[in-house]
Amino acid sequence: MTTAPTTSPALTADPLQLVDVDHVRFYVGNAKQAAYFYAHTFGFRIDQIADLTTGSRTEADYLLTQGNIRLLLTTPLTKDHPAAEEIKLYGDGIKEVALTVEDAEAAYEKAISNGAECAQAPRTLEDEKGTVTVASIKIYGRVIHTFVSRTGEYAYEKLRKGGMFMPTFEKIDSPLNKYNEDHPCGLMFCDHFVGNVEEGKMNHWVKWYEDVMGFKMFKHFDDHDISTEYSALMSKVMASGNNMIKMPINEPAEGLKKSQIQEYLEWHNMTPGVQHLAFRTDDELATVAELRRRGVDFLAMPETYYELVWDRVDKMLRENGHEVVKEDHQRVKDLGVLVDADDEGYLLQLFTKPLQDRPTFFIEIICRRGSQSFGKGNFKALFESLELEQERRGNL
Repeated sequence: MTTAPTTSPALTADPLQLVDVDHVRFYVGNAKQAAYFYAHTFGFRIDQIADLTTGSRTEADYLLTQGNIRLLLTTPLTKDHPAAEEIKLYGDGIKEVALTVEDAEAAYEKAISNGAECAQAPRTLEDEKGTVTVASIKIYGRVIHTFVSRTGEYAYEKLRKGGMFMPTFEKIDSPLNKYNEDHPCGLMFCDHFVGNVEEGKMNHWVKWYEDVMGFKMFKHFDDHDISTEYSALMSKVMASGNNMIKMPINEPAEGLKKSQIQEYLEWHNMTPGVQHLAFRTDDELATVAELRRRGVDFLAMPETYYELVWDRVDKMLRENGHEVVKEDHQRVKDLGVLVDADDEGYLLQLFTKPLQDRPTFFIEIICRRGSQSFGKGNFKALFESLELEQERRGNL
């Protein structure tokens, strides 16, 4: 994705033309405490809330912002709220990937006519400031896509500049906000979302994204690309027509031991979901250094990785007429950052350990220097590191 839409939300022929990621909603056990976790460890601004004090009687919502990223943390206030059951079944995790469109109702109707299943029919939230129209469809497992269109003070252009999120929300401040402004983490926007589905279901969801959302396959990795001595997985990357939204879909593949995908499913009540969310930065080393200083736990790479990576990466770059990696090699190693290259350039990436006690959701920090791939050359080293963590948890 890019930091700005390739088209403005003016009239377009296709109601499923996606403008941006409007927000990512997490269901969490305690939104107030989770907000401080993400603010402290990842540098998010605690920007707006909707709770009992603002007139929200069934849920508490905290909106966190950084760059063009908007995380919405939702906690149920009643036992009958759907989030209450989901938190019991799955723990904290992503419920909703919301997508900005020109007309949410038209996008919803088009998706339904293409074969989508309704999660929530179109509804408009409004007050004297403007309107927010939302409509949701089911995707894999627990996850939904919500189409969002906005007017007035809630308009997309104003939201991007720090405007109000929707009715019932109020601005909030926190001492952490000033601290994070003075010590930025440099996260810019959501690069991609990775979904884990059951074995044999990857192609079903690939076809679903093609038929319902009009996505195309962007990349394909099989068990020869993503495997170790013990485990393997298959992955296909789906992208919207304008390449704005990328949704890799993983399924486990047969191996001697349990793959990370199977571990995720078993600790997620055998239900598909978003395994990780990738945040883009323009300075991987500065971002990772700041996140490490704040206490973020990242996966550790073996020493041998850095004995081999530079010859592989620099050779690929030179062969394709690109400059070699400009970041300081020793600092890359000291921070444990992964590097990969393809015919378009290179990328730097690093993955956190799971962000909660269940070994499910984690975050990727990625910086692209031309490359639009996903670190294929790092798969083996990454999965060996993941297996070491699985073994420590008794889940390999």
